[in-house]
Amino acid sequence: MGTHYLLAQRPATEARSQPDLPTLLTQVRACRVCASDLPLGPRPVVQAAASARILIVGQAPGARVHASGIPWDDPSGDRLREWMGVDKTVFYDPARIAIVPMGLCYPGRGASGDLPPRKECAPLWMDALLACLPHVELTLLVGQYAQRRFLGAAARAGVTATVAGFAAHGPAYLPLPHPSPRNQGWFKHNAWFGQDLLPVLRERVAEILRGAARD
Repeated sequence: MGTHYLLAQRPATEARSQPDLPTLLTQVRACRVCASDLPLGPRPVVQAAASARILIVGQAPGARVHASGIPWDDPSGDRLREWMGVDKTVFYDPARIAIVPMGLCYPGRGASGDLPPRKECAPLWMDALLACLPHVELTLLVGQYAQRRFLGAAARAGVTATVAGFAAHGPAYLPLPHPSPRNQGWFKHNAWFGQDLLPVLRERVAEILRGAARD
């Protein structure tokens, strides 16, 4: 572990000592801890406001999101918004929906798709960001990395089993498969997902957003 890494950790430590979200977001977006390991360089992608009632925790930005700097700005995002029953105006309103992936930067491509999120990222930033989101009522855990981080042993059986057992994780958490077009086969072979889980997801999202609008 070199001096560069130690220096890069200092903003996160300072942020934890004083939970000011605007300052923390500035520090997050300036993070360069993994710069030498990122093929396109660092560009942390995050969306948050202290008033957010819904949190989306996914894997890491893809190349298209890295280019635009807009979270879920791709076909996967289109499907996720459809699942939630919200349009882009609602989805990209940080006052209502926070978006904090396990890895904040595009990690690059591997043999079978994008690489996993960098392991350095969540330990540096996740807890500090969560501490600044006190009003979150529902956290959507998209994919295995988010599910393992938040559900621990309850996610060991894999994504399909974790998502199928979604009722056991509510009302605070709702596990989801990744909405990538690559998962089309999974959707076809797991019809229960659309029949049983998506109506619950849409109802819960609508309920929370209605409550936020009244407050």
